[in-house]
Amino acid sequence: QVQLVESGGGLVQAGGSLNISCAASGRTYGVYVMGWFRQAPGKEREFVAAISWSGGITYSPNYADSVKGRFAISRDNAKITVYLQMNSLKPEDTAVYYCAAGRAGTMSSDMDYWGKGTLVTVSS
Repeated sequence: QVQLVESGGGLVQAGGSLNISCAASGRTYGVYVMGWFRQAPGKEREFVAAISWSGGITYSPNYADSVKGRFAISRDNAKITVYLQMNSLKPEDTAVYYCAAGRAGTMSSDMDYWGKGTLVTVSS
């Protein structure tokens, strides 16, 4: 089992920045993809960003079109932690952000493990 714990959510004004992180623990040797999904009130969960790796190589991250150029995902291999730097935040970015991890693929259905989520609220 892999445990994922998110942190760093909170309230921020539109145009501001926030960094959220996700620490993985447990049997992480089979994890090669970590990513972020979000779910706004009344909406379905959607993909935000993901990063994958194999051996010592980290591949170019993937981003949803809605966050390209504003969000950046990165990872700390030693800490098995993934970060999501969110800039130029908009009220429509308000959602619960979930960390996810898996062996391959970046779709929600590809993820084997999920965190409990961290709330990000962007005020206008």
